[in-house]
Amino acid sequence: MQIIRSVQKMQAWAGEVRIQKQSVGFVPTMGALHEGHLSLIREAHKKADKIVVSIFVNPTQFGPHEDFKNYPRTFEKDQKLLIQEKVDVLFYPDAHSMYEEGFQTNIVLTELSKPLCGELRPGHFEGVATVVLKLFNIVKPHFAFFGKKDFQQFLIIEKMVEDLNLDIHVVPCALIRDEDGLALSSRNKRLSEEERKRALVIPRALKMCQEFYQKGIKNVAQLQSKVLEFVDKEGDLNIQYFEIRDAKTLESIEEIQKPTVCAIAAYVGNVRLIDNLLLGEKNDSV
Repeated sequence: MQIIRSVQKMQAWAGEVRIQKQSVGFVPTMGALHEGHLSLIREAHKKADKIVVSIFVNPTQFGPHEDFKNYPRTFEKDQKLLIQEKVDVLFYPDAHSMYEEGFQTNIVLTELSKPLCGELRPGHFEGVATVVLKLFNIVKPHFAFFGKKDFQQFLIIEKMVEDLNLDIHVVPCALIRDEDGLALSSRNKRLSEEERKRALVIPRALKMCQEFYQKGIKNVAQLQSKVLEFVDKEGDLNIQYFEIRDAKTLESIEEIQKPTVCAIAAYVGNVRLIDNLLLGEKNDSV
């Protein structure tokens, strides 16, 4: 596996691959890799000739009081995992390479970035969209792979690619859970044993929502009430939101009549976790 740190060298490599008529599959990450990331890489191998994974903890998507400094960084372990997964290139730039002095251009987002995490983390998705667009221009992929755990992020990236006519196919990949049901996340590394047990209320709450829906309850207010009552009773969590929204637009709905996302964000101790479940689709499960 080749490790490239220079933006110019990464662009040159990608250009050569394209000249050779080979396809590039790209998995952007912030490192601290887990099985969820590896599942994206395996999907990439199914579609592309060459695989690039980036590791870059992007400072512009963290707010002033968020966990940028504490975000887990495990480069040596990540490198070994990527070699095992037969990744061709690890793109590993530093912040100066990505944001040179005088940088002043950012993506402006509108509707999809307003609710849920966008409301609670001003500027977060603008930072995400800007760095992803930069990475797309550097890596020049044919395919880009994103997990559905970050569901709002996926919708925003998909819409950005559509709106800006980028010649990239964004591939959605299934949310991956641990054996106990907790959605895989790099931030899980920061949970104590006791906090992890408390965090299991999150997937249980989503499963409860799914069960009520399958029993015929489609009124959103009624579902929210039942789930939040369960969380209040069973969980020691700081819930930021539990929302049931249109799965394409993230607009508020009163009744579930088409594909819908149940999304939750909560603090367990000092660790912020997000999770979601799609209703009205064949593969909705927790």
